[in-house]
Amino acid sequence: MTSVLEPGSLDGRRALVTGSSRGIGADTARYLAAAGARVAVNYRNKEARARKVVEAIEADGGHAIAIGADLTDADSVAAMMERVRDELGGLDILVLNASGGMESGVGEDYALRLNRDAQVGVLEAALPLLGHGSRVVFVTSHQAHFVDSAETMPEYEPVARSKRAGEDALRARLPELEAAGIGFVVVSGDMIEGTITATLLERARPGAIQARKEAAGRLYGVAEFAAEVARAAVDPIPDDHIRYVGDVSGFVR
Repeated sequence: MTSVLEPGSLDGRRALVTGSSRGIGADTARYLAAAGARVAVNYRNKEARARKVVEAIEADGGHAIAIGADLTDADSVAAMMERVRDELGGLDILVLNASGGMESGVGEDYALRLNRDAQVGVLEAALPLLGHGSRVVFVTSHQAHFVDSAETMPEYEPVARSKRAGEDALRARLPELEAAGIGFVVVSGDMIEGTITATLLERARPGAIQARKEAAGRLYGVAEFAAEVARAAVDPIPDDHIRYVGDVSGFVR
């Protein structure tokens, strides 16, 4: 995989990417590993896919492990962090990428449990492993970040509001993180072609992704957006703690 970070720039660093058995998380894990980081690839139930990500990283000369964990289950998260401690010795980069809520049969409160409560829970569980100079990256969308000031598709609004609630809950921890020397940055992007969310939105509202692409001029692909997430793990943190990927003019009022 082509490196988007300087080769060797993350030598000795350790990273955990949630929801990284496929899509943005998988490519983010591979970019970090290509720069020298040892990476924990987290999955909920797609073990075979996660192991393929690990195999691809190792084939490129990197180091990775696959760790299964249900992020909405505190015991499962604790077990994941214990394994990270045992096998990696700690964390320098935590990428909070996992999200959901549009799936069928997951319960009405699932979006909030995953996109808000689980994000805070994972951060809390990871804090003992994160030292001074480490970085936390939260991945979200423009539709979620700007949900209180710009309309979004009705089919996506519950997820958008839950992700905004997650961002707010994490931002509330900024004083604690800054006191510990832990950086925090939000990466916000438009709809990303090729993701599960885009696929589910297209099923719920055929033509939605094409309409959004026409309105935005272009949409980022999975690998392109993952590259920006990987860069956010090492680039200087903006004063407002947010990195916008793609045009936001249609969301800012």
